[in-house]
Amino acid sequence: MKIKIDRLFLAMLFAWLMAAGVQAAELPITPGPFQPTMASLTNYSCPEWFRDAKFGIWAHWGPQAVPMEGDWYARKMYQQGSPDYKDHLARYGHPSTNGWKDIIPLWKAEQWDPERLMALYKKAGARYFVSMGVHHDDFFLWNSRLHKWNAMNYGPNRDVVGVWQKAAKKQGLPFGVSEHLGASFTWFQDSHKSDHTGPLAGVPYDGANSNYWDLYHFPAEPGDVAWYSKNPCWQQQWFNEIKELVDNYHPDLLYSDGPVPFGNEVGLSLIADLYNDSIQHNRAEFMAFYNGLPPRLREQYELERRSDKLTAVYNCKQPSAGRWVQDFERGVNGGINPHPWQTDTSIGDWFYNRHWKYQPLSWTVHMLVDIVSKNGNLLLNVVLRPDGSLDPEVETMLHQMADWTGVNGEAIYGTRPWLVFGEGPTQAKGGAFKENFQYTAKDIRFTTKGKTLYAIALGWPDDGKVVIQSLARTDDSSVNKIRHVELLGYQGKLKFTQTAEGLTVELPAQKLSDLTCSLKITGSGLKPATRW
Repeated sequence: MKIKIDRLFLAMLFAWLMAAGVQAAELPITPGPFQPTMASLTNYSCPEWFRDAKFGIWAHWGPQAVPMEGDWYARKMYQQGSPDYKDHLARYGHPSTNGWKDIIPLWKAEQWDPERLMALYKKAGARYFVSMGVHHDDFFLWNSRLHKWNAMNYGPNRDVVGVWQKAAKKQGLPFGVSEHLGASFTWFQDSHKSDHTGPLAGVPYDGANSNYWDLYHFPAEPGDVAWYSKNPCWQQQWFNEIKELVDNYHPDLLYSDGPVPFGNEVGLSLIADLYNDSIQHNRAEFMAFYNGLPPRLREQYELERRSDKLTAVYNCKQPSAGRWVQDFERGVNGGINPHPWQTDTSIGDWFYNRHWKYQPLSWTVHMLVDIVSKNGNLLLNVVLRPDGSLDPEVETMLHQMADWTGVNGEAIYGTRPWLVFGEGPTQAKGGAFKENFQYTAKDIRFTTKGKTLYAIALGWPDDGKVVIQSLARTDDSSVNKIRHVELLGYQGKLKFTQTAEGLTVELPAQKLSDLTCSLKITGSGLKPATRW
């Protein structure tokens, strides 16, 4: 009876609030040049640090790792008949009494060594790092004054976001945070339901208990089932809580798991706030540095002092024409995008899953090369165990990645796309959730840096020859005049010939890598002889 009264009271309260005009959102943004309009955001320019970085590592980590059953456990455990429901029932008890709230304290992160991990990530080639901020489970990994269900109060009893940020700064890596809160309000509604069959049929799960609505949210209005809720109260809550995250940590990157949250007014206000906050924070940091200089050294910084720098990046899964950086979950762009973009993906499941096998190193390397050739970045989730440690095979993969980037990083970091992204038989289809492609040594991807062209074959050819059809000799003698070809990681000279069929490069007899071979090509008039 208590649940029915609570729901009726809530419905009446919600109706009263709407009638009183609470639906007019309060969306204060940090003062600055950006306003929450699409027109204003056209003035955004993606910072060079992001364009140069190319490769980031993500810790998609939190209490949902505890059961070791993978992504969305906090929701699926409330879906009778699902594997996660059965697992939860067997190990933790029935969700009417032992629910998500009871899993959270089990996340202790007792083996978590963020400084060691960050040094390893940087060695592996990461040029930025992203921490989970909050997943759809409504558990905050930062020290929040707005929401008690956070990592300072439960589980690790540490400001996970703040500690990750400190470790990233120590390694000189830009720091980002991901927020998945926008979908939480409708995502978590299964916690309010009950079993359909069995001895506890009709007994409400613990999410129906109003004492826990600060975690599970109050019941959604009928029909409010989309990824983003239409409830203005929840939209206001999202804005307040994510603005707290921005205000407290001033992230270099903020990722939202979906399109712009809640449409233009609410979501664009947060984006404008992030951009203006970046300018103000950078100005404050510079002034603190400047004021600490001896007077004789200040003069050389006068010009920089007067400039306001925007270095923040906003990621979401919506095209933007450059207003923010579009993200593709587990997918890629089909071709070169004139605006920087990003793929987010994982070497395994999103949260630790004891049943999954990790992707091989070749998968990560080939994804990275293909993405970079198309003006994108790769944000890779390196799966952490519940205790904050890495599986041995993941440690090995990161060290192998370090070996690869140590040789081939010149063709990746700080590069820009060529006139075509590549050639070869394997063409990756664009879009989300399209990422598993079987590349061969005949698949070649191009990057540029200044006047240098890099051609990266996605494998080592069996016959020891790389043929680049895009650099074929043409009737125009000023086009594709090749002066020099080098193989990254090899000190010797290479023989090459150029015909109307392509540029053929003879590789050394000793194979350098099974993953790739990266050619550094200099010449004049370099442009594709063949359009793929």
